Formats: sequence, C-alpha cells, structure tokens
Amino acid sequence: MMRLSSTTTQRTYRYVRLAILGAVLSIGVALVIVLATEGPLTSLSGLFYTSGRTAFTGALIAVALALVALSGHSVEQILLDVAALFAPLIAVIPTPVALGDLPGETGCPGAVPCVPEAFVPGVTTGIITFAVMAIVGAGCALILARVQQTLSPGVLIGVIAAGVVAVVMLVWLLVWPDALLHIGHLVVTAAFFGIMVAIAVVSAAASRRPWRRVYVIVAVGMAASLLYLAIVGIVRLTGVDLSGQPWTLVGEIGVIGFFAVFWVAQTVQKWNEVDPSLVAR
Repeated sequence: MMRLSSTTTQRTYRYVRLAILGAVLSIGVALVIVLATEGPLTSLSGLFYTSGRTAFTGALIAVALALVALSGHSVEQILLDVAALFAPLIAVIPTPVALGDLPGETGCPGAVPCVPEAFVPGVTTGIITFAVMAIVGAGCALILARVQQTLSPGVLIGVIAAGVVAVVMLVWLLVWPDALLHIGHLVVTAAFFGIMVAIAVVSAAASRRPWRRVYVIVAVGMAASLLYLAIVGIVRLTGVDLSGQPWTLVGEIGVIGFFAVFWVAQTVQKWNEVDPSLVAR
C-alpha cells in the first residue's frame, strides 16, 4: 500500500493555493486569445465585454471561494474573508469603457468612459444576488461556528463585514446608481487589492528571510500599481482622452502579477507545513 507523505489538510491547502494561481493564469490565457482573435484591449477588466468574459468572471468567483476556503488566524482570517467579498464584485460591476478601448463598437462616445446601457441590467441583478448570498453566507458562518464551537471575534467581524458590504452595495445601487456605474469597478478593485497589500505586509512581519523580503516587494509593488491605476482612472474620469491607450492595462498587469507572486510564495513557503495557516509562525 502506498504511504502518503502529507495529510489531507496539507494537500487541500496546496490545491486551494494552486487554484488561485490557476485562476490568474486563466485570465492571462483569455487575454492572449482575445488580443489574437478580436483585437487590442486597453485593460484586463475590458475582457468583460469580449469573448473572454466567462473566463474573467469565472476566475474571480474561483478566487473568492478559494480565499474563503483558506484558513488563517485572527487578522489574516478576517482580511481573507473581507477580500473574498470584493473579488466577485470586480466581475459584477464592469469597468467603464469608451469607444476605442475595446475591439468593435462597444463603448461610450466621447472621452469620458461609461458602462454601456445594455450591461446595466446585469449589474443590477448581480449586485442584488451578491447581497443576498453575502447575507446568507454570513448566517451560515454563524450557525457553523456555533455548531463547531469555533465562534470567535474574528468570525463575528467577518460576519459583520459581509453584512455591511452587502447593505452598502444595495444602498449604493438604489440611491446612487450612476455613481456606482461610474466608479464602482475602481472602488471594489482598489478595496480587494488594498486588502491584499495588507495581507502581504502581515506576511512579511511574520516571516523570516528570504520570504520577508519577497512579501515586502509584493506589498510595495502592488501598492505602487494601485496608486498608478487610481491616477489613471481619475484622469480618465475628469475627461482626459486616454481611449485606445494601454495605460490601464499596464497597471493591471502589474497588480495581478504581484498578486500571483504572493501566492507562489505562499504555496512554496507553506508546502510542507503541518498547520498550513496563512502566515508562518
């Protein structure tokens, strides 16, 4: 009989981390296919409007589920759970586009990008579905924690965060729908990767060399990429015509590249740990 050199928990955590890397790779593959068959894109998020939409949205949902599945401790667990809330919203709220940002005629005329009218009903349905599932998930988390006797301040904070994000998104949709369509994608993307920067910082503080150095580089690189994207986004929203130019794509490749580096480091660092928590102790 073959002897297994690892536990079921170890293998599960390895596969979940590898699944996150697989999700990132699938977005890259979809981008290459779209560029080769349909024409140039100015952003990764623009895949939403192309034949790469299924790969793009599916990858983000997969990342959200993987982050929930990963078990950390205290601050790390809370940050992972909150990050998991924002990942699907990146797919639900599309990036505004102008003519010239995408192959074909999809996009809004003029310098200021917008979400084309045909996609607005999908945003409404997606946000309502997200809010319902976030609240249901929070309730299930509470019940499971009580049954398993694992209820802790971290679980409570995660549950409260899910409720708050769900309510905020619903209110935003109902009260300021134009603002949601205008800047929603930028806000939820910044929130997701901002939390990932915080996780990288915590990982750096808790790790020894050479991993500490890797996580510091990831945190700095991801933060710089986010700042760059925020500047580009604000410039576009003020009416400066950047349509057809790949400035956003460059920043997005940077931030998702550092995201991938983080999970490569986590996978290698945690490969043989008996207790494969997020941060080494």
